[in-house]
Amino acid sequence: MGTVVRLDAPGCVSITEEPDPPLHATGVRLRTLYSGISAGTELTQYRGTNAHVVKTWDPGARLFVPGRPAVAYPAVVGYEEVGEVVEVGGGVTAVRPGQVVWGVWGHRSTTVVEEGYAAARLLDPAADPVLGIFSHIGSVALNVVLDADIHVGETVVVFGLGVVGQIVAQLARRNGARVIGVDPLPDRLELARALGADVVLDAVGGGIAEQVRALTAGRGADVALEVSGNHEALHEAVRTVAYNARVVTGGFYQGEARGLFLGEEFHHNRVDLVCSQISGVAPGLAHRWDRARLNATVIDLAVAGHLLLRPLVSHVVPFTDAAWAYDLLDSRPDQVTQVVLEFPAPNGYDHPRGDG
Repeated sequence: MGTVVRLDAPGCVSITEEPDPPLHATGVRLRTLYSGISAGTELTQYRGTNAHVVKTWDPGARLFVPGRPAVAYPAVVGYEEVGEVVEVGGGVTAVRPGQVVWGVWGHRSTTVVEEGYAAARLLDPAADPVLGIFSHIGSVALNVVLDADIHVGETVVVFGLGVVGQIVAQLARRNGARVIGVDPLPDRLELARALGADVVLDAVGGGIAEQVRALTAGRGADVALEVSGNHEALHEAVRTVAYNARVVTGGFYQGEARGLFLGEEFHHNRVDLVCSQISGVAPGLAHRWDRARLNATVIDLAVAGHLLLRPLVSHVVPFTDAAWAYDLLDSRPDQVTQVVLEFPAPNGYDHPRGDG
Protein backbone atom coordinates (compact mmCIF):
# COMPACT_ATOMS: atom_id res chain seq x y z
CA MET A 1 0.00 0.00 0.00
CA GLY A 2 1.08 3.54 -0.72
CA THR A 3 0.27 6.72 1.19
CA VAL A 4 -1.31 9.89 -0.12
CA VAL A 5 -1.91 13.40 1.20
CA ARG A 6 -5.54 14.35 0.64
CA LEU A 7 -7.70 17.46 0.95
CA ASP A 8 -10.95 16.23 2.48
CA ALA A 9 -12.55 19.69 2.63
CA PRO A 10 -11.35 23.27 2.72
CA GLY A 11 -8.79 23.52 5.50
CA CYS A 12 -8.90 19.78 6.19
CA VAL A 13 -5.84 17.65 5.31
CA SER A 14 -5.54 13.91 5.91
CA ILE A 15 -3.08 11.14 5.12
CA THR A 16 -4.51 7.88 3.91
CA GLU A 17 -3.49 4.68 2.17
CA GLU A 18 -4.12 3.75 -1.44
CA PRO A 19 -3.24 0.61 -3.37
CA ASP A 20 0.03 0.66 -5.27
CA PRO A 21 -0.74 0.87 -8.99
CA PRO A 22 0.08 -2.29 -10.95
CA LEU A 23 3.23 -2.31 -13.09
CA HIS A 24 2.72 -3.03 -16.80
CA ALA A 25 5.28 -3.94 -19.46
CA THR A 26 6.19 -0.34 -20.38
CA GLY A 27 5.63 1.09 -16.91
CA VAL A 28 8.12 2.63 -14.48
CA ARG A 29 7.42 2.54 -10.76
CA LEU A 30 8.58 5.60 -8.85
CA ARG A 31 8.78 6.14 -5.12
CA THR A 32 8.44 9.78 -4.28
CA LEU A 33 11.40 11.52 -2.69
CA TYR A 34 10.01 15.03 -2.37
CA SER A 35 6.80 16.85 -3.22
CA GLY A 36 6.46 20.64 -3.08
CA ILE A 37 3.32 22.43 -1.94
CA SER A 38 2.26 25.26 -4.23
CA ALA A 39 1.44 28.50 -2.44
CA GLY A 40 -0.68 29.57 -5.42
CA THR A 41 -3.17 27.21 -7.07
CA GLU A 42 -2.85 24.55 -4.40
CA LEU A 43 -3.44 26.99 -1.58
CA THR A 44 -6.64 28.15 -3.27
CA GLN A 45 -7.79 24.52 -3.25
CA TYR A 46 -6.92 24.28 0.44
CA ARG A 47 -8.89 27.47 1.14
CA GLY A 48 -11.81 26.47 -1.08
CA THR A 49 -11.63 29.65 -3.17
CA ASN A 50 -10.45 28.06 -6.43
CA ALA A 51 -13.01 28.54 -9.20
CA HIS A 52 -12.80 24.84 -10.05
CA VAL A 53 -14.12 23.83 -6.63
CA VAL A 54 -17.16 26.11 -6.82
CA LYS A 55 -17.98 26.16 -10.54
CA THR A 56 -17.92 23.90 -13.58
CA TRP A 57 -15.39 24.49 -16.35
CA ASP A 58 -16.81 23.70 -19.79
CA PRO A 59 -13.69 22.78 -21.85
CA GLY A 60 -15.55 22.99 -25.15
CA ALA A 61 -16.95 26.46 -24.61
CA ARG A 62 -13.98 27.45 -22.41
CA LEU A 63 -16.36 29.01 -19.91
CA PHE A 64 -17.21 28.55 -16.26
CA VAL A 65 -20.86 27.58 -16.07
CA PRO A 66 -23.27 26.64 -13.26
CA GLY A 67 -23.21 22.99 -12.26
CA ARG A 68 -21.27 20.42 -10.30
CA PRO A 69 -17.76 21.68 -9.44
CA ALA A 70 -14.99 20.23 -11.57
CA VAL A 71 -12.87 19.44 -8.50
CA ALA A 72 -14.68 17.73 -5.66
CA TYR A 73 -13.42 16.93 -2.17
CA PRO A 74 -11.80 14.68 -1.14
CA ALA A 75 -9.06 15.44 -3.64
CA VAL A 76 -5.43 14.47 -4.13
CA VAL A 77 -3.53 17.58 -5.19
CA GLY A 78 0.09 18.49 -5.81
CA TYR A 79 2.14 19.10 -8.96
CA GLU A 80 5.74 19.43 -7.81
CA GLU A 81 7.19 15.93 -7.48
CA VAL A 82 10.50 14.11 -7.82
CA GLY A 83 11.03 10.39 -7.29
CA GLU A 84 13.37 7.45 -7.70
CA VAL A 85 12.88 4.57 -10.11
CA VAL A 86 12.47 1.40 -8.03
CA GLU A 87 11.07 -1.03 -10.61
CA VAL A 88 10.55 -1.19 -14.37
CA GLY A 89 8.33 -3.30 -16.61
CA GLY A 90 9.69 -6.11 -18.73
CA GLY A 91 9.65 -4.00 -21.91
CA VAL A 92 11.47 -0.97 -20.47
CA THR A 93 14.98 -0.27 -21.81
CA ALA A 94 15.44 3.51 -21.50
CA VAL A 95 15.17 3.78 -17.71
CA ARG A 96 16.74 1.79 -14.88
CA PRO A 97 16.24 1.52 -11.12
CA GLY A 98 18.07 4.15 -9.09
CA GLN A 99 17.58 6.99 -11.56
CA VAL A 100 15.72 10.09 -10.40
CA VAL A 101 12.70 11.44 -12.29
CA TRP A 102 10.92 14.77 -11.93
CA GLY A 103 7.30 15.39 -12.90
CA VAL A 104 3.73 15.65 -11.68
CA TRP A 105 1.87 12.89 -9.85
CA GLY A 106 0.51 14.48 -6.66
CA HIS A 107 1.42 14.15 -3.00
CA ARG A 108 1.65 10.36 -2.99
CA SER A 109 4.40 7.97 -1.97
CA THR A 110 4.44 5.94 -5.19
CA THR A 111 3.18 6.03 -8.75
CA VAL A 112 3.62 4.29 -12.10
CA VAL A 113 4.41 6.31 -15.24
CA GLU A 114 5.11 5.36 -18.83
CA GLU A 115 8.69 4.71 -19.91
CA GLY A 116 8.68 7.69 -22.29
CA TYR A 117 7.46 10.04 -19.56
CA ALA A 118 10.25 8.97 -17.20
CA ALA A 119 12.97 8.92 -19.83
CA ALA A 120 12.22 12.52 -20.82
CA ARG A 121 12.44 13.70 -17.19
CA LEU A 122 15.60 12.16 -15.81
CA LEU A 123 17.46 14.37 -13.37
CA ASP A 124 21.23 14.65 -13.57
CA PRO A 125 22.57 12.17 -10.97
CA ALA A 126 24.91 14.85 -9.58
CA ALA A 127 22.05 17.28 -8.93
CA ASP A 128 20.26 17.86 -5.65
CA PRO A 129 17.01 15.85 -6.02
CA VAL A 130 15.02 18.69 -4.43
CA LEU A 131 15.54 20.71 -7.62
CA GLY A 132 13.15 18.31 -9.35
CA ILE A 133 10.13 19.73 -7.56
CA PHE A 134 10.47 23.00 -9.47
CA SER A 135 9.70 21.66 -12.95
CA HIS A 136 6.10 22.87 -13.05
CA ILE A 137 6.20 25.98 -10.87
CA GLY A 138 9.38 27.03 -12.66
CA SER A 139 7.70 26.64 -16.03
CA VAL A 140 4.91 28.94 -14.83
CA ALA A 141 7.57 31.57 -14.10
CA LEU A 142 9.37 31.02 -17.40
CA ASN A 143 6.08 31.36 -19.28
CA VAL A 144 5.52 34.75 -17.62
CA VAL A 145 8.91 35.93 -18.85
CA LEU A 146 8.29 34.64 -22.38
CA ASP A 147 4.93 36.45 -22.44
CA ALA A 148 6.66 39.62 -21.27
CA ASP A 149 8.99 39.75 -24.31
CA ILE A 150 11.75 41.43 -22.29
CA HIS A 151 14.61 43.18 -24.08
CA VAL A 152 18.16 43.95 -22.98
CA GLY A 153 18.39 47.21 -21.06
CA GLU A 154 14.72 47.37 -20.07
CA THR A 155 13.49 48.00 -16.53
CA VAL A 156 11.24 45.23 -15.25
CA VAL A 157 9.29 45.41 -12.01
CA VAL A 158 8.21 42.14 -10.37
CA PHE A 159 5.24 42.42 -8.01
CA GLY A 160 5.19 39.54 -5.54
CA LEU A 161 8.37 37.76 -4.46
CA GLY A 162 7.07 34.36 -3.47
CA VAL A 163 8.41 31.29 -5.23
CA VAL A 164 7.15 32.27 -8.70
CA GLY A 165 8.20 35.88 -8.29
CA GLN A 166 11.72 34.94 -7.19
CA ILE A 167 12.13 32.73 -10.26
CA VAL A 168 10.62 35.38 -12.54
CA ALA A 169 13.04 37.98 -11.19
CA GLN A 170 16.05 35.76 -11.87
CA LEU A 171 14.88 34.90 -15.39
CA ALA A 172 14.14 38.53 -16.22
CA ARG A 173 17.64 39.49 -15.15
CA ARG A 174 19.11 36.72 -17.32
CA ASN A 175 17.20 38.30 -20.21
CA GLY A 176 19.21 41.49 -19.71
CA ALA A 177 16.70 43.49 -17.69
CA ARG A 178 17.25 45.76 -14.74
CA VAL A 179 15.01 44.09 -12.15
CA ILE A 180 13.08 45.84 -9.39
CA GLY A 181 11.38 43.52 -6.91
CA VAL A 182 8.32 44.58 -4.89
CA ASP A 183 6.85 42.80 -1.87
CA PRO A 184 5.50 43.69 1.59
CA LEU A 185 7.57 41.02 3.40
CA PRO A 186 11.14 42.00 4.41
CA ASP A 187 12.56 38.46 4.21
CA ARG A 188 11.37 38.08 0.62
CA LEU A 189 12.88 41.42 -0.33
CA GLU A 190 16.23 40.37 1.14
CA LEU A 191 16.07 37.00 -0.62
CA ALA A 192 15.41 38.71 -3.96
CA ARG A 193 18.34 41.04 -3.38
CA ALA A 194 20.59 38.11 -2.51
CA LEU A 195 19.51 36.30 -5.68
CA GLY A 196 20.37 39.23 -7.94
CA ALA A 197 17.55 41.78 -8.00
CA ASP A 198 19.00 45.21 -8.74
CA VAL A 199 16.56 47.11 -6.51
CA VAL A 200 13.92 46.00 -3.99
CA LEU A 201 11.00 48.15 -2.83
CA ASP A 202 8.80 47.66 0.21
CA ALA A 203 5.16 47.58 -0.87
CA VAL A 204 3.93 48.49 2.62
CA GLY A 205 4.83 52.13 2.24
CA GLY A 206 3.05 52.48 -1.12
CA GLY A 207 4.12 54.87 -3.84
CA ILE A 208 5.75 52.16 -5.94
CA ALA A 209 4.82 53.85 -9.22
CA GLU A 210 6.38 57.10 -8.05
CA GLN A 211 9.55 55.37 -6.85
CA VAL A 212 9.97 53.50 -10.13
CA ARG A 213 9.56 56.72 -12.10
CA ALA A 214 12.24 58.30 -9.94
CA LEU A 215 14.52 55.38 -10.84
CA THR A 216 13.78 55.66 -14.58
CA ALA A 217 14.15 59.40 -15.24
CA GLY A 218 10.38 59.83 -14.99
CA ARG A 219 9.55 57.29 -17.70
CA GLY A 220 8.22 54.32 -15.73
CA ALA A 221 8.96 50.63 -16.15
CA ASP A 222 9.13 49.01 -19.56
CA VAL A 223 7.38 45.91 -18.22
CA ALA A 224 5.68 44.98 -14.95
CA LEU A 225 5.17 41.35 -14.01
CA GLU A 226 2.39 40.82 -11.46
CA VAL A 227 2.62 37.39 -9.83
CA SER A 228 1.17 38.02 -6.36
CA GLY A 229 -2.45 37.40 -7.31
CA ASN A 230 -3.47 40.58 -5.48
CA HIS A 231 -5.79 42.97 -7.34
CA GLU A 232 -4.36 46.04 -5.63
CA ALA A 233 -0.87 44.96 -6.69
CA LEU A 234 -2.16 44.61 -10.24
CA HIS A 235 -3.48 48.16 -10.13
CA GLU A 236 -0.10 49.41 -8.87
CA ALA A 237 1.64 47.45 -11.63
CA VAL A 238 -0.54 49.27 -14.16
CA ARG A 239 0.39 52.59 -12.55
CA THR A 240 4.08 51.68 -12.60
CA VAL A 241 4.65 51.09 -16.31
CA ALA A 242 5.41 53.72 -18.92
CA TYR A 243 3.06 54.93 -21.64
CA ASN A 244 2.34 52.15 -24.18
CA ALA A 245 4.09 49.63 -21.92
CA ARG A 246 3.11 46.13 -20.86
CA VAL A 247 1.83 44.46 -17.70
CA VAL A 248 1.90 40.65 -17.62
CA THR A 249 -0.30 38.96 -15.06
CA GLY A 250 0.73 35.54 -13.81
CA GLY A 251 -1.12 35.73 -10.50
CA PHE A 252 -4.14 33.52 -9.83
CA TYR A 253 -6.67 36.13 -8.72
CA GLN A 254 -9.47 35.05 -6.38
CA GLY A 255 -12.91 36.65 -6.13
CA GLU A 256 -13.86 40.01 -7.55
CA ALA A 257 -11.29 42.61 -8.56
CA ARG A 258 -11.56 45.16 -5.78
CA GLY A 259 -8.84 47.77 -5.94
CA LEU A 260 -8.52 47.67 -9.74
CA PHE A 261 -9.48 50.97 -11.39
CA LEU A 262 -9.39 50.52 -15.15
CA GLY A 263 -10.54 54.05 -15.90
CA GLU A 264 -7.35 55.55 -14.51
CA GLU A 265 -3.76 54.83 -15.68
CA PHE A 266 -4.76 51.69 -17.58
CA HIS A 267 -6.95 53.75 -19.90
CA HIS A 268 -4.92 56.94 -20.10
CA ASN A 269 -1.54 55.29 -20.61
CA ARG A 270 -2.67 52.71 -23.17
CA VAL A 271 -1.34 49.88 -21.02
CA ASP A 272 -1.08 46.49 -22.70
CA LEU A 273 -2.43 43.92 -20.21
CA VAL A 274 -1.36 40.33 -20.96
CA CYS A 275 -2.52 37.20 -19.17
CA SER A 276 0.13 34.51 -18.72
CA GLN A 277 -1.35 31.09 -17.94
CA ILE A 278 0.39 27.75 -18.14
CA SER A 279 -2.16 26.10 -20.43
CA GLY A 280 -0.45 27.80 -23.37
CA VAL A 281 2.43 29.97 -24.52
CA ALA A 282 2.45 33.25 -26.41
CA PRO A 283 0.96 32.74 -29.90
CA GLY A 284 4.17 33.79 -31.61
CA LEU A 285 6.11 31.08 -29.76
CA ALA A 286 3.61 28.23 -29.96
CA HIS A 287 5.36 26.56 -32.90
CA ARG A 288 8.59 26.26 -30.88
CA TRP A 289 7.64 26.18 -27.19
CA ASP A 290 5.38 23.81 -25.27
CA ARG A 291 4.96 22.65 -21.68
CA ALA A 292 7.63 19.97 -22.01
CA ARG A 293 10.21 22.49 -23.22
CA LEU A 294 9.30 24.93 -20.45
CA ASN A 295 9.72 22.21 -17.82
CA ALA A 296 13.01 20.90 -19.19
CA THR A 297 14.48 24.39 -19.62
CA VAL A 298 13.88 25.28 -15.98
CA ILE A 299 15.46 22.04 -14.74
CA ASP A 300 18.43 22.42 -17.08
CA LEU A 301 19.05 26.00 -15.92
CA ALA A 302 18.84 24.93 -12.28
CA VAL A 303 21.18 21.96 -12.68
CA ALA A 304 23.69 24.18 -14.49
CA GLY A 305 23.55 26.73 -11.67
CA HIS A 306 22.12 29.48 -13.88
CA LEU A 307 18.86 29.53 -11.90
CA LEU A 308 19.16 29.43 -8.11
CA LEU A 309 16.22 27.42 -6.79
CA ARG A 310 17.51 25.65 -3.67
CA PRO A 311 17.59 28.93 -1.68
CA LEU A 312 13.82 29.20 -2.22
CA VAL A 313 13.21 26.10 -0.09
CA SER A 314 12.54 27.35 3.42
CA HIS A 315 11.13 24.12 4.90
CA VAL A 316 11.61 20.41 4.26
CA VAL A 317 9.24 18.45 6.51
CA PRO A 318 8.04 14.84 6.75
CA PHE A 319 4.96 14.22 4.60
CA THR A 320 3.16 13.30 7.82
CA ASP A 321 3.35 17.01 8.74
CA ALA A 322 1.36 18.01 5.65
CA ALA A 323 -1.54 19.53 7.63
CA TRP A 324 0.92 21.71 9.55
CA ALA A 325 2.64 22.71 6.30
CA TYR A 326 -0.60 23.83 4.64
CA ASP A 327 -1.54 25.84 7.72
CA LEU A 328 1.90 27.47 7.71
CA LEU A 329 1.51 28.58 4.10
CA ASP A 330 -2.03 29.78 4.72
CA SER A 331 -1.65 31.65 7.99
CA ARG A 332 2.06 32.60 8.28
CA PRO A 333 3.31 33.51 4.80
CA ASP A 334 5.94 35.77 6.34
CA GLN A 335 7.69 32.69 7.72
CA VAL A 336 7.84 30.55 4.59
CA THR A 337 8.75 30.47 0.92
CA GLN A 338 8.73 26.94 -0.56
CA VAL A 339 7.59 24.04 1.63
CA VAL A 340 8.69 20.56 0.58
CA LEU A 341 7.24 17.29 1.86
CA GLU A 342 9.80 14.51 2.26
CA PHE A 343 8.70 10.92 1.82
CA PRO A 344 10.63 8.24 3.74
CA ALA A 345 12.70 5.62 2.01
CA PRO A 346 11.45 2.07 2.57
CA ASN A 347 13.66 -0.40 4.40
CA GLY A 348 16.62 -1.45 2.31
CA TYR A 349 16.84 1.79 0.31
CA ASP A 350 19.01 4.84 0.75
CA HIS A 351 17.42 8.24 0.24
CA PRO A 352 19.40 9.85 -2.61
CA ARG A 353 20.82 13.22 -1.67
CA GLY A 354 22.40 15.86 -3.82
CA ASP A 355 24.63 18.67 -2.70
CA GLY A 356 21.80 20.79 -1.29
